[in-house]
Amino acid sequence: MHVVVIHGWKEETPELVQMLAAALGVMVFEARQRMIGGGPSVVASFADPQHAMALADKLRQGGIAALVLDATAVRSRTGFFIVRRFVPGTYALHIEKSDGIAAEIPYEDMELLLPCTSVTSHTETTTVVERKFSIGKTVLSGGIPMKTKVERQEEVTSEETRKVLYLYADNRPPILFGQDNLTYDGFGSAMKLSRELNFAYLISELRRLSPGAMYDDRLLNRAGQVRTLGPVQNMGTNLDLAAEILARTLRHGRGSG
Repeated sequence: MHVVVIHGWKEETPELVQMLAAALGVMVFEARQRMIGGGPSVVASFADPQHAMALADKLRQGGIAALVLDATAVRSRTGFFIVRRFVPGTYALHIEKSDGIAAEIPYEDMELLLPCTSVTSHTETTTVVERKFSIGKTVLSGGIPMKTKVERQEEVTSEETRKVLYLYADNRPPILFGQDNLTYDGFGSAMKLSRELNFAYLISELRRLSPGAMYDDRLLNRAGQVRTLGPVQNMGTNLDLAAEILARTLRHGRGSG
């Protein structure tokens, strides 16, 4: 699946809204909704990449910057450096994977920090047993109130949220920190009492140590994710896509990548 993303407009003018509505074949109101917040925003998806490129070209000709991403390739990408342990140094961050592979990331090479919230839904089918008043048993018992056991199947949906941080540095693959998967002993005596506090401290320290890096926290909440991905995207399976969209447009705006 190939998604078309619009970005980079300075002002939501009536002319741009009309052009977007005509290009997408939607009402002006719907086009305006997709432009709220200044982008980036997914406006369409196609199985055929040629259709996606044709729409992107049409949008560019109308004055809106657009790009096409292969969403399937982003979701299946295996090139992330998933951090298990880290140690902040004087000039660089030492990071390690769970298999022991390590790297050093100079703070001056850090370009973008994207903290996000991942929401995963789980649905279970449980058996609920209830005891209800039974007229038949009551009659047979001579008027003594009786109950009968009734079983029914019920679906219970729960949500699990976790914080993650995408770090982009130079031309390296994205570096991923998962709040619940990290070992925080690299903080030494500065280590906090909970994963939540340690993760927040990690982000604040990276911001302090890499003042030249951009920081964008819009993917921490569902509203920001919907504005980026559109209402039809599954947030539980498309967080990597949302981060990639932001990374490409933000770094492009800075003149990188």
